[in-house]
Amino acid sequence: MSEALTELGAHIALRRPDCVVKWDVALGELTVDAVPARIAGLVEFLKVDSVCRFSTLVDITAVDHPERPQRFDVVYHLLSMYQNHRIRLRLAVREDEMVPSIIEVHPGANWFEREVFDMFGLLFSGHPDLRRILTDYGFRGHPLRKDFPTTGYTEVRYDEVQKRVVYQPVKLVQEYRQFDFLSPWEGAKYILPGDEKKA
Repeated sequence: MSEALTELGAHIALRRPDCVVKWDVALGELTVDAVPARIAGLVEFLKVDSVCRFSTLVDITAVDHPERPQRFDVVYHLLSMYQNHRIRLRLAVREDEMVPSIIEVHPGANWFEREVFDMFGLLFSGHPDLRRILTDYGFRGHPLRKDFPTTGYTEVRYDEVQKRVVYQPVKLVQEYRQFDFLSPWEGAKYILPGDEKKA
């Protein structure tokens, strides 16, 4: 399998040198680092090329690396049911960089790109309806960024007095807690029914 993936990686790099930055086969998986501006052309090539035939888009996601100038990796997973291969395409993009949409090649990319926009804040140029898909319309921030606070910015709760859902800033107030390690929950010394038979 690894040999077939190595041949496939070499074929893609040879046929589309304008798109491929580098490629690698590791742990039985082919990963191709691609030029962000040329992703739509590369995905179309992978779909129609007789050696590749990656006709199924499995997923689009992203990974946040806040320490890098190119902060995000946009990751595409494709499947060729004809050749029984999988491929991972990876784009390194800056926070302010737009990624071309691949909806023209794979219409199923619509919701995946909206999810990446919602969770990471990445923009896809040419997307016909780029809006939030998992969070609320007035939601601030992007929850899968590593600098997003774990508690979020606002709390949503039902207010019994107002008889409606209200939004308010998150307030984390927790008193100092004294733990009693001699409580019955921590190593009880009493005998439970049936324990007397052990002796």
